[in-house]
Amino acid sequence: MQNNKLLASLCYFSVFFAPLLLPVIIYFISDNREIKYHAKRSLISHLVPTLLLIAGFVIFSFSMFSLTNQISGMSGDNFSFSFWQLTPFIFMLIYGLLFVIIVIWNIVQGVKVLK
Repeated sequence: MQNNKLLASLCYFSVFFAPLLLPVIIYFISDNREIKYHAKRSLISHLVPTLLLIAGFVIFSFSMFSLTNQISGMSGDNFSFSFWQLTPFIFMLIYGLLFVIIVIWNIVQGVKVLK
């Protein structure tokens, strides 16, 4: 087995132990074009969940602000769920599904490179 294939597949498998760090290090250290290509692809696939997690934090912050405003202005029994209070649950479902898809995609790409 060639070291090039092993390094390229390791970039994809790094989703389990060093998602952003290892592809960046391999991208800048390696001189091989194929390894750089796979390192860049795996880095992009690792960045998607990270960016979505940041967006989720913003959504969660808005939902908490909305809940705080609703509780402070609440009078009696007119407490109802608004859109911002349901979005964290919807986001967690979408994020979980997308994360599983990305992990499976990284595993498949890593195995393809090893063959």
